[in-house]
Amino acid sequence: MNPQFQYDIFVIGGGSGGLTVVDEAQKLGKRVGLADYIKPSPHGTQWGTGGTCPNVGCIPKKLMHMTALIGEIRHELTATGWQGVDPHSKHNWNTLVNEVQRQVKGINKGNDDWLVTTNGITYYNKLGKLKDDHTIELIDKDGQSEFVTAEYIVIAVGSRPSFPTDIPNVKQLTITSDDLFSLKNAPGKTLVVGASYVALECAGFLTGLGYDVTVMVRSILLRGFDQEIAERIGEFMKISGTKFIRGTIPSSIEDVDGKRLVKWVLNGQEQTDVFDTVLLAIGRSADTQNLGLEQVGVETNKESGKIIANDADSTSVSNIFAIGDCVQGRLELTPTAIMCGKRLIKRLYQNGNQIMEYSDVSTTVFTPLEYGCVGYSEEAATKKFGKENLKIFTSEFTPLFWNFANRKGTCYSKLIVKKEDDVVIGFHYLGPDAAEVTQGFGVVIKLKAKKSDLDNVVGIHPSVAEELVQMQTWK
Repeated sequence: MNPQFQYDIFVIGGGSGGLTVVDEAQKLGKRVGLADYIKPSPHGTQWGTGGTCPNVGCIPKKLMHMTALIGEIRHELTATGWQGVDPHSKHNWNTLVNEVQRQVKGINKGNDDWLVTTNGITYYNKLGKLKDDHTIELIDKDGQSEFVTAEYIVIAVGSRPSFPTDIPNVKQLTITSDDLFSLKNAPGKTLVVGASYVALECAGFLTGLGYDVTVMVRSILLRGFDQEIAERIGEFMKISGTKFIRGTIPSSIEDVDGKRLVKWVLNGQEQTDVFDTVLLAIGRSADTQNLGLEQVGVETNKESGKIIANDADSTSVSNIFAIGDCVQGRLELTPTAIMCGKRLIKRLYQNGNQIMEYSDVSTTVFTPLEYGCVGYSEEAATKKFGKENLKIFTSEFTPLFWNFANRKGTCYSKLIVKKEDDVVIGFHYLGPDAAEVTQGFGVVIKLKAKKSDLDNVVGIHPSVAEELVQMQTWK
């Protein structure tokens, strides 16, 4: 411990990555400080400790997605003889929001109790700002400041939803995922603007809950993901009732008696419609404004505001580190931020040398038909290795239980294999329980398994996962 400083390590940002750094450091007996302050959304929405994931991201999103899936099962219940089930019953938005917020607040309380009662941690519900490379200014809600010092500083402030700059009053006329999960009134007829996984996930569960939902997409769906799968997701969502307007964005949004009049231009013609809610999901920006980064020499990307850090999470200032969504080029995923935080502390205090590996990270998009993937998309693999050097195995199938109620649509899987050594470099699964299926196959990809290894696995029957070890058709 360096007596020159109040803290051995100070973290700005109490999301998943920041809390992990705090936890790992305090376990080693370090003096740890944490500053976390939630800036309200333009509509005044606020939340507790834990960052985006438990409050306005992964957790409430998954709960609402699961609620929509539960609603779908009503048709199977009726078809298999369960009495008293109305497959056309209405959903109550307020009941769901109250339950989701009950679970979110339970997570907040757990975080708060831990921060207050754990020795070695000092928690500040204040906005952190760098004054120099070892000094942090802490600003409370009334604008009062105090200063603390630390040997190491970790920035883990995450990101917030982006807004277009060419639509007047857009922040007042629209909501984002920061607002949706605690929305007091049902969203009603909704326009979702964007093609990100956030856009498609929210559109999917809102449709599943019975709302009239349209997705407006400027170009492609799920940029950065496998495009064949992305288009299949879009088609399945159409079958499920979500409407799409492609090739345009809103040119204006106006308030008309509490509703939203949206105008756009498509094929040279102006079109309009009126919605109860406009949900923006066009991307996220690093929450790094007013952190004092430039003042202390921390380099950022001028366009995105994201911090430039090397593979070891070091910024351009040697004792200041950055992890998570606020760092340029990092995957915006909770588990990667957690792993990154663990490895950072091991390197700082336990002679560790492992850096976070961002290749072959398993992820799932919780659209109505879930999509799990690991490794290369077909586009990325073709660009790097050449199409002639790949084998692309595919399978289209229907889960057994879908036959009860004659569900429409099909599931799909894809394996991308290098011809040279038979190693599987891309895994893609579109179907039920994608996260559960993909997590296991993530180990397979990480260990650089060959297609022949999968061929030698005996599948579990009947299951959807057996499709992945029985694929013989390649294109």
